[in-house]
Amino acid sequence: MIEPSAIARSARRFAPVLCAAYLLLVAGCSLKQDMAHQPKNRPLSPSDFFTDGRSERPLLENTVARGSLADDALAVAKDSNNFPVPVTQELVERGEDRYKIFCAPCHGLQGDGNGMIAMRGMKHPPSYHEGRLRQVTNGYIYDVITNGFGAMYSYSAQIPPRDRWAVVAYVRALQLSRNAKVADLPAKLRDELMHPAPPKKEGAGNAQENPGGAKE
Repeated sequence: MIEPSAIARSARRFAPVLCAAYLLLVAGCSLKQDMAHQPKNRPLSPSDFFTDGRSERPLLENTVARGSLADDALAVAKDSNNFPVPVTQELVERGEDRYKIFCAPCHGLQGDGNGMIAMRGMKHPPSYHEGRLRQVTNGYIYDVITNGFGAMYSYSAQIPPRDRWAVVAYVRALQLSRNAKVADLPAKLRDELMHPAPPKKEGAGNAQENPGGAKE
């Protein structure tokens, strides 16, 4: 049987160890709290460090805020309908290529907002063919590609400025495809539309390919 005096001596011997462990535990908790509640100012919070009582500091004269530098040579105002690059067949085809990669998953191949991502549960974007988006400026579409809008995030990292204008040109081509008038078509296309070629007869191609074929 263990004597009470032996228990007391053991307790006195381990007391410093227990105290040290307790102090380390308390110190660890306090360090954690210091990291969680470190001295800092949240956006637009008051501060008594500056005389005006604000933590947000005004911009210094002749400085530009990070991300506010307009270094895009092809950028135009949102209310502008200008195209800073020549609109050519090559540009439109490049826009079609970029559109199918970056835009069609949400906006759909026809620009009607029925892309695969939208069909599988994401919010449907508006159709490019609705009246409101047919009336927006070229600069507006370019700005949305650059900065994003609503649920759509910015594509400035994925699509360089010239390709953004190629996408704008292709979006305009999509819109025109559903709203063009026959009188707006080039003469050759208008003639093909008004006077379609007669369908080829079946077997005519085979007869030309094998003019000397065996007879039955």
